Amino acid sequence: MTDLETRDAARRGTPGPSGALRRAAPALLGYAAVRALGLLALALWSAARDKNAYTLLTARWDSLWYTRVAELGYGYEVRLPNGDVHSNLAFFPLLPWLERLGAAVTPLSYADAGFVVSLLASLAAAWGIFAVAEHVYDRRVGVCAVLLWAVLPVGVVQSMAYSESLFTALAAWSLYAVLTGRWVTAGTLAALAGLTRPVGLAVTAAVWVAAIAAFTRDRDDRDGRDRARRVLGMLLAPLGAAGYVLWVGHRTGGGPLGYLDVQAGWRNGFDGGAAFARFVAAKFTSFPAALAGVGLIIGVALLVWLYVVCVRQRQPLPLLVYAGLVTVLALCASSYFGSKPRLLLPAFPLLFPLAVGLARLRTARSAPVVCGVAVAAAVYGAFWLNGSGPP
Repeated sequence: MTDLETRDAARRGTPGPSGALRRAAPALLGYAAVRALGLLALALWSAARDKNAYTLLTARWDSLWYTRVAELGYGYEVRLPNGDVHSNLAFFPLLPWLERLGAAVTPLSYADAGFVVSLLASLAAAWGIFAVAEHVYDRRVGVCAVLLWAVLPVGVVQSMAYSESLFTALAAWSLYAVLTGRWVTAGTLAALAGLTRPVGLAVTAAVWVAAIAAFTRDRDDRDGRDRARRVLGMLLAPLGAAGYVLWVGHRTGGGPLGYLDVQAGWRNGFDGGAAFARFVAAKFTSFPAALAGVGLIIGVALLVWLYVVCVRQRQPLPLLVYAGLVTVLALCASSYFGSKPRLLLPAFPLLFPLAVGLARLRTARSAPVVCGVAVAAAVYGAFWLNGSGPP
């Protein structure tokens, strides 16, 4: 927590919902335009390859697992020839619940509902990212941060029936609630984030660290109601993830750590990055695979550099904790390595240093840069989803 948020609140106050939406409108319109470009590129590329773009977005890879949970509930598993067991208990329940709700109250199928949820959640995520960046820096940086999040090479995942957009929306608004002192709201949204993805741990940690820092800073604060709200926010934050993990352990008979056994069946786990390091090292045994290895090392170095810049810019502590944990959990998990870029999508505070630099440019210079990167990202996203492996 820094004096950035105090100065910002004093300068602008807290706008009402309509005023906040007007302030965010340029960011949301820009975000929608980038996503529309990405979907158009995907449709054209898929048609050229005789594939259905909508199927790629809603009915392949993890999307199928989510819709199966929505339709049939938990208990489905696939046993592979090598002995691995892929259980749908690995998938957290909030997205399937929303898919089931959408299918119940509308004519939509479960897959259609998942697509709608992702579209709406991606807009909510963009708004939340804008709100956080504007609060810490200013409006122009907020717009730039949203556009940078939109033009990420793996940004097409934001439009898929995956849980990344939903999680990012809940995380961003929880962090904004923390920064503005809305502790109960922050804890509630953190709990929902914990029902969305395992990395909800990062949101809970951010709420707890911010609350503890506030208690330490305001040791002589006599406002008992504010202290009670902080405590309540802290108690609420871990309920989602803890509740689901404990339920899985009870269902499987594996006890409190039963969820780890489920993840092990998918060969997922936390190994401190050893498996990823071996994966990168293996690239240097041949050419041109070595070029991919160099690219991976540069990518990791860029992430580390961005985090260091975030620290130097004195980002609020909850943002540093959140972004750091999301990054560590993504890079140090022994999961499918091709998915690591999308696992980093929620780490939006890492984009803020780039957004600050972009905001310093005149629009005449920044607009061509953003447009060029948006086109490149749209083409790459279309190529990526039309490939053989899951994103």
